[in-house]
Amino acid sequence: MEPGSDDFLPPPECPVFEPSWAEFRDPLGYIAKIRPIAEKSGICKIRPPADWQPPFAVEVDNFRFTPRIQRLNELEAQTRVKLNYLDQIAKFWEIQGSSLKIPNVERRILDLYSLSKIVVEEGGYEAICKDRRWARVAQRLNYPPGKNIGSLLRSHYERIVYPYEMYQSGANLVQCNTRPFDNEEKDKEYKPHSIPLRQSVQPSKFNSYGRRAKRLQPDPEPTEEDIEKNPELKKLQIYGAGPKMMGLGLMAKDKTLRKKELLCSLPDKEGPECPPTVVVKEESGGDMKVEPASPKTYLESKEELSHSPEPCTKMTMRLRRNHSNAQFIESYVCRMCSRGDEDDKLLLCDGCDDNYHIFCLLPPLPEIPKGVWRCPKCVMAECKRPPEAFGFEQATREYTLQSFGEMADSFKADYFNMPVHMVPTELVEKEFWRLVNSIEEDVTVEYGADIHSKEFGSGFPVSDNKRHLTPEEEEYATSGWNLNVMPVLEQSVLCHINADISGMKVPWLYVGMVFSAFCWHIEDHWSYSINYLHWGEPKTWYGVPSLAAEHLEEVMKKLTPELFDSQPDLLHQLVTLMNPNTLMSHGVPVVRTNQCAGEFVITFPRAYHSGFNQGYNFAEAVNFCTADWLPAGRQCIEHYRRLRRYCVFSHEELICKMAACPEKLDLNLAAAVHKEMFIMVQEERRLRKALLEKGITEAEREAFELLPDDERQCIKCKTTCFLSALACYDCPDGLVCLSHINDLCKCSSSRQYLRYRYTLDELPAMLHKLKVRAESFDTWANKVRVALEVEDGRKRSLEELRALESEARERRFPNSELLQRLKNCLSEAEACVSRALGLVSGQEAGVADVQMTLAELRAFLDQMSNLPCAMHQIGDVKGVLDQVEAYQAEAREALASLPSSPALLQSLLERGRQLGVEVPEAQQLQRQVEQARWLDEVKRTLAPSARRGTLAVMRGLLVAGASVAPSPAVDKARAELQELLTIAERWEEKAHICLEARQKHPPATLEAIIHEAENIPVHLPNIQALKEALAKARAWIADVDEIQNGDHYPCLDDLEGLVAVGRDLPVGLEELRQLELQVLTAHSWREKASKTFLKKNSCYTLLEVLCPCADAGSDSTKRSRWMEKELGLYKSDTELLGLSAQDLRDPGSVIVAFKEGEQKEKEGILQLRRTNSTKPSPLASSTTAASANSICVCGQVPAGAGALRCDLCQDWFHGRCVSVPRLLNSLRPSPPSSPLLAWWEWDTKFLCPLCMRSRRPRLETILALLVALQRLPVRLPEGEALQCLTERAISWQGRARQALASEDVSALLGRLTELRQRLQAEPRPEEPPTLPSAPASDPLREGSGKDMPKAQGLENGDSVTSPEKVAPGEGSGKRDLELLPSLLPQLTGPVLELPEATRAPLEELMLEGDLLEVTLDENHSIWQLLQAGQPPDLERIRTLLELEKAERHGSRGRGRALERRRRRKVDRGGEGDDPAREELEPKRVRSSGPEAEEAQEEEELEEETGAEGPPQPLPTTGSPSTQENQNGLEPAPGASSGPSAPFSTLTPRLPVPCPQQPPQQQS
Repeated sequence: MEPGSDDFLPPPECPVFEPSWAEFRDPLGYIAKIRPIAEKSGICKIRPPADWQPPFAVEVDNFRFTPRIQRLNELEAQTRVKLNYLDQIAKFWEIQGSSLKIPNVERRILDLYSLSKIVVEEGGYEAICKDRRWARVAQRLNYPPGKNIGSLLRSHYERIVYPYEMYQSGANLVQCNTRPFDNEEKDKEYKPHSIPLRQSVQPSKFNSYGRRAKRLQPDPEPTEEDIEKNPELKKLQIYGAGPKMMGLGLMAKDKTLRKKELLCSLPDKEGPECPPTVVVKEESGGDMKVEPASPKTYLESKEELSHSPEPCTKMTMRLRRNHSNAQFIESYVCRMCSRGDEDDKLLLCDGCDDNYHIFCLLPPLPEIPKGVWRCPKCVMAECKRPPEAFGFEQATREYTLQSFGEMADSFKADYFNMPVHMVPTELVEKEFWRLVNSIEEDVTVEYGADIHSKEFGSGFPVSDNKRHLTPEEEEYATSGWNLNVMPVLEQSVLCHINADISGMKVPWLYVGMVFSAFCWHIEDHWSYSINYLHWGEPKTWYGVPSLAAEHLEEVMKKLTPELFDSQPDLLHQLVTLMNPNTLMSHGVPVVRTNQCAGEFVITFPRAYHSGFNQGYNFAEAVNFCTADWLPAGRQCIEHYRRLRRYCVFSHEELICKMAACPEKLDLNLAAAVHKEMFIMVQEERRLRKALLEKGITEAEREAFELLPDDERQCIKCKTTCFLSALACYDCPDGLVCLSHINDLCKCSSSRQYLRYRYTLDELPAMLHKLKVRAESFDTWANKVRVALEVEDGRKRSLEELRALESEARERRFPNSELLQRLKNCLSEAEACVSRALGLVSGQEAGVADVQMTLAELRAFLDQMSNLPCAMHQIGDVKGVLDQVEAYQAEAREALASLPSSPALLQSLLERGRQLGVEVPEAQQLQRQVEQARWLDEVKRTLAPSARRGTLAVMRGLLVAGASVAPSPAVDKARAELQELLTIAERWEEKAHICLEARQKHPPATLEAIIHEAENIPVHLPNIQALKEALAKARAWIADVDEIQNGDHYPCLDDLEGLVAVGRDLPVGLEELRQLELQVLTAHSWREKASKTFLKKNSCYTLLEVLCPCADAGSDSTKRSRWMEKELGLYKSDTELLGLSAQDLRDPGSVIVAFKEGEQKEKEGILQLRRTNSTKPSPLASSTTAASANSICVCGQVPAGAGALRCDLCQDWFHGRCVSVPRLLNSLRPSPPSSPLLAWWEWDTKFLCPLCMRSRRPRLETILALLVALQRLPVRLPEGEALQCLTERAISWQGRARQALASEDVSALLGRLTELRQRLQAEPRPEEPPTLPSAPASDPLREGSGKDMPKAQGLENGDSVTSPEKVAPGEGSGKRDLELLPSLLPQLTGPVLELPEATRAPLEELMLEGDLLEVTLDENHSIWQLLQAGQPPDLERIRTLLELEKAERHGSRGRGRALERRRRRKVDRGGEGDDPAREELEPKRVRSSGPEAEEAQEEEELEEETGAEGPPQPLPTTGSPSTQENQNGLEPAPGASSGPSAPFSTLTPRLPVPCPQQPPQQQS
């Protein structure tokens, strides 16, 4: 048995060569170089240099081809033998009406061929049965022992194989007149370059491939009905017609009971009609004429039987009684026993109409078979018919490269179930040989092979003038490795064949897919071949060297004789594979390789090779022949002659054509052609002598090269004749070569004549020309040798040597060592001449270029003298040498008489340079000149009158002095320079330390350093820098003195500038510390003032807050400026006042501008109020978005409930977008009769963030700031603005107190007091709502309801209440929110009647007070009076209650989460707030103080947790707030901070007493 696929062992690798670029430039030369190594393997691989990458030149869109179909298991020789055997045995059973089903034994298909072969080798069926050796048969078939498989194999053999073997041996025939099939000449005519004949055939008339697949299907089980009806089947478990004995596995095609018997066509039409095999015709006289029917072919009989109307009946004796004709009777006798009795057991053959008894057959039949039946003679004739010649069918589909690639990649990916590039080559190789060796698996692939490049275009660029080539393509188009170029290179033999032989001179293209294969073959004429893989997956090759070619043929013929019997030249058809392991096991040496893209594979003469493709790829191949091929080509022609195979070209013609033009031949090729021609001429002499001995004397010249090949082929051996041929006058259609003169015809020798190309005298002349060409090299070599070695004592001229070199080039002599010597001599001589001319011409022109030394000049002269050629330039060189030697003597004399004058030394140097030759004494002269120059340079540098040199100049002189020749003067100068440089560097280092040190030195120290360094005659950069810094320090001190001694305190900006300059100076300044302290104090004051006035994250500067808003009248301007500041786009501090930076330095300008700004602010706010009053109310249902509508700070139009109107500018805002007053916070805890109905005291005043820009501190806090300001020795613009603001506030306070102290206003205040007392005394029908109680320590809850103006905190300007602050009384606060809306209907008003004369001044005062960025108690008193004089604003109260309710609802959850967050902060160690994060917080929260911080934390928490809550308010409104001490400033002396401080300070001045509530109890 053959080894399985798992046992496949890859053969050893073939040689792989990687040429260098120098080797790669000569393709055929490199192949000749590696031939001794590579030829031993038959094939080799060549990897070109990495950057040799020819472009792919095929026009992909126009490339269309039709591939061949390859069935893998038909490629392998042994597998094909098995398949052919199965075809024959299947045909044997099919003829008899049964289909072959191959049984399975031990879970694998039974190999019937191997079973039959082993039975024969073991002695035959009878011998094995006799000796009981079936177990040995099973063992040889590799079945495991001990399972009684031998008996099973015997059963299958008896049922399937044994009947067929009996028919094959003819043991069941009495006479067998079958004629043997004459196949002597069949398949021997080989058209080597015709694709349909080379590897492909037309599809077979019947497709055995489909039948093979059906044979391997499991057998259908016979039905119970079949077994019951047929006792034989029941007994043997068989069914179907035909001589099967126990035919298990054989199935009848037709189950109808039909038997073929002879019936006569009688007049009375008795019996049914059957297809007539014997036709009985009725003639006159009642005689019957019997005509035997002609034998019908199998297909015709089968067709007739299939159309039979009903089964034929058995022949009866009545037939014989009625028809007694002797001829008729003889037709119905048994061919075995020659008897005609027992006609009921007589069978009629459907093929030849012979008759047989069923018991006379071997083996005998138990009963009349059903269906079609053939006699043993017909079966044997059909089974012994030779198989058709095997070849590849052409596919029916035409592909492009893209469509074929898609098909190939899809097939491979599906087959291996992985991407194509991931399939290992080893796996593909094992699977290929497994499929090739398998008779069970049928895998079909397609291979685009032998595609003509001339028709479809080569993969290499070609210079055919059809299209313009780029320079890169042109390079590859002319490369010797281009497969279109290699066959026609000068060293190639094929260039002397004019015809474009496709596949040999013109490349063929190959488009492969996985498993597509090329079978074992050698190239036509045993030529070389070269294959280049342009791209794609690898191609796997197997090769056998030429020495083992005959051994391979013998092994394949030995293992598969059946194939070679029918096709003797099978290996020439490229259609047969054999497993390399099988060949290696029989001693055939095999190598392998994987050819990757961009690599060449070369096969050598008569080296068998085969292989397959690993996947989709594109390759190109061509043949070529070199000089060493000529002997192999001659042997190939003799081989073809023995095989009677056609030649591609005439070898004799090729040799003669090269011999006709020997001068065009390469020298090595000429020698090889001469050798071959000599043998050819000797053979031709011998053959023509034999012709004369036969008596043929007629001859005529024939130009065979002009005849077509088919008209000059030997009719016996098919050789293409050229030198001579034998022809016959009477048989003009044929001729023979002189080796087969007896096979031409039977005509007389006198009618035969010789047709020759050259006479026997012309051939030696051609041979002599070749010899001269081959020996011309020796003649030329002698001439060169004499010239180079000066054997005759005469030196040749350059012209003579050039002539010899030119002769070698023209006659194309090989590149030998002698030729190389000649070229080297010429190159050296020409270089000497050129050098000598350059030396002489340079000297004449006075060019001062030193070309060589004196020693080199003498060596050059010796070199010219030793060359084997005469040069007249030697005399010129000698003249130059004489001049140099004279100059040398003069220079020595000058050097000996030192000290010489510098001018003399310089002139000698100039003369030496013009010589063009370097003299040793010239260097000494040069050193003396350089020494003098250096000393002069030092003297000039250190001269007192000279400009001071830098340290770099000094160092350069020292470095230059080191290269000067030493002398006492030089040494002294270098020592002085070094000392001076050391001192200078020390002082430079001191200055550097002063400039860079952290500890700055006073000016006196620096002056001392500078004074001492000025005595050094060197320019020192650091000393200069120190001098400049000292000058700047003196100027700075002068500026400080001027500022400090001026009429006014200096401005902060001036001081900051001086501090910045002083800090940068590397000088210790005592005044700097004092200035820094002043600046620091001023910044500290400004920071305190900012904390006092500015809200947290305020968009205003301190100066803007302190100054009046001059453009308050323009709502759009005011709003846009506020938005710009919110976005950080507005930077100006004093633009509104119209002050420049210089104006700010003048206190008078600031005061004047402030006063003007006050007036503009008042006028502007009045104008703004008038404008905003005309805007529609958002609470009205008809409000629409129009240009005249109010715009909230969020950019939207306020609409619907929740909108609030600013009490100052009268504009509308969303309550959720701004900070609003807390109504409940204004209602302080009180006795049970708390006046909840005193609505005029409720905190409902609302100022928008555009009107209330700061925290509005109390006046006492501002006075404390002013006291601190007076102590500053620095002027600040903010301080002067604060003074103006304080004066404005005190002025307004005086006017307000005067108004409140008037008689009318005092009476109104008294009435309010009485009304409050009356409300407190009234009993309540139900308990009033209890307000949340606050701890005494909570500043927000200190004081009574009367103290609410202060407690609520107009100073803070932020009424955001922390959930934590509300938490202790959260329940009561919730009840208050629920009870207050029910009290609103009870609120009545106005409670006072304010006459217009009283109201107008108060409103004007109220307006001016609201413009002040200061908190004053009088402002709140006036506001209460105005509130009491008008009806209660129920809509605002409801809005405030709704907003507070919504905020409290969202604050409860956030309060608890905030507490958890604070605890986490404490656990982490109290991490401080990130200032960067504080800057990035939303500017909507513009609050300060604890409430603001808590609100800020609350908002951060919402951002972290994603909790939804009411939107945070924008900048604070006019709700008063407390906590003066938040600002970090102590109240002014005399300012009260008690709970009733605001009103207690006013009470003495008011005529109407204001009752005070008792203070809150402290806990």
